[in-house]
Amino acid sequence: MLVRERSEDIEKKILCHRAALAVHAKRDREEKKDPLRTDFQRDRDRILHSNSFRRLKHKTQVYIAPRGDHYRTRMTHTLEVAQIGRTMARALRLNEDLVEAIALGHDLGHTPFGHVGEQALQEICGHFEHNEQSVRIVEKLEKDGQGLNLTKEVRDGILNHCGKLKAHTLEGCLIKYADRIAYLCHDYEDAETMGLIGPDDLPPDVVAKIGVTHSSMITAMVTDVVTHSMQDDSDGIHMSEEGDQVLLAFRKFMFEEVYMSRALIPDRKRGSNVVKMLYTYYTEKRPDGSYHETRLPEKQVRLAGGNIPLAAVDYISGLTDNYAINLFEDIFVPRYWTFKKE
Repeated sequence: MLVRERSEDIEKKILCHRAALAVHAKRDREEKKDPLRTDFQRDRDRILHSNSFRRLKHKTQVYIAPRGDHYRTRMTHTLEVAQIGRTMARALRLNEDLVEAIALGHDLGHTPFGHVGEQALQEICGHFEHNEQSVRIVEKLEKDGQGLNLTKEVRDGILNHCGKLKAHTLEGCLIKYADRIAYLCHDYEDAETMGLIGPDDLPPDVVAKIGVTHSSMITAMVTDVVTHSMQDDSDGIHMSEEGDQVLLAFRKFMFEEVYMSRALIPDRKRGSNVVKMLYTYYTEKRPDGSYHETRLPEKQVRLAGGNIPLAAVDYISGLTDNYAINLFEDIFVPRYWTFKKE
């Protein structure tokens, strides 16, 4: 028996009957099975080794170019979602490898400057969602257009991890909670470190239910999710009614006091302007109505099938914060020069 087959057999024995089994995973393009890793383990590794994953280390979580080394980036957020997700998956006897793969890929499509960049593209393009872009990356853009050929279960979890969307696996549903718990608790800790808010600012009902430290908050909310999702006859992954109310109250507080904080507005506007001006530059047309194709990398235009607006979205959304700023300066900011007489 191969190591992979042994792992698949162990999954059948120890996971609950509602879990997604790797042996049933499906890909758009059939591949020879790996002797050591299950399909979900291979997906996790493919995402982890991708270019788009590495770029997350230089993409904003909340604070644009913060002074200090300990604030979260999009990559550290992603890793924290994976850790919280695996903790809940193990407690519920769900497939940890599928949960981890979804978690590592869920934010690949995020723009520079976090949700500020996402909103900027939405406003100037009419439609842009980071979860959809994440799927486009793993299906169309990675590996020079070949994509990563991930299983449909992983792609479904990535696509449906946010908003009112619902994944088709319990592992995908679990990531929606893991993502919210991670960003609320860790963004709160960063905001406290930055001096924006403190424990005394938290709503009393939030403090009473989940405490005032990011550790107590995570523990309380994770425990609530696990406790109320353990029944075999449960209809999915969910918190108690009280837990959901507290989570929503905490989220409302974070949006009002942190995400939309007046102290962050200047940099939010600057980040938004960078994204919008870059998009306008790359989609500008000549007098005859044709695009300046050469302004974008040839590869980006090719991967978009010659669709310049789409290529511009792919290119800009894939930029890191620093690269976007440097690109903006190179295009729009005058250079110092010295006249040299021959």
